[in-house]
Amino acid sequence: MREDRIGDTYTSRMPGRITATKKTAAAASKATTIKTSKSRKSPPQSLADLENIGPAMLKDFVVLGISTLPQLARREAFELWRDLCKRTGQRHDPCVIDVFMSAISQARGDAPCPWWDFTPKRKAMQAKLGARAEPRL
Repeated sequence: MREDRIGDTYTSRMPGRITATKKTAAAASKATTIKTSKSRKSPPQSLADLENIGPAMLKDFVVLGISTLPQLARREAFELWRDLCKRTGQRHDPCVIDVFMSAISQARGDAPCPWWDFTPKRKAMQAKLGARAEPRL
């Protein structure tokens, strides 16, 4: 295990996991763990290589007609979410947008990060788009 310190945040690295913890009494019990089972030294070669993408999201990509990274890189997260809601006939949780944002970011060559890092950006975009952000079923 390796531990790095940045300010008052410590990052512990163990095989398959990265844990970031603020060393305060309130936050000591709230460590964030990111599974890095797909840890890679080279860029992703397929959708299945992307962090935050599991079997359910791979099925969603099939529903959306996306089978390659270049196809994904050309799309926008809100567009994918609205299309998925329409094709499945149900409103999916907005957190799916965060996962799409993470996947698109990686498909465009950015380093992987947890999907929830995209939540503030998604919420700001939803506020700006208003009703246009919602899917039409």
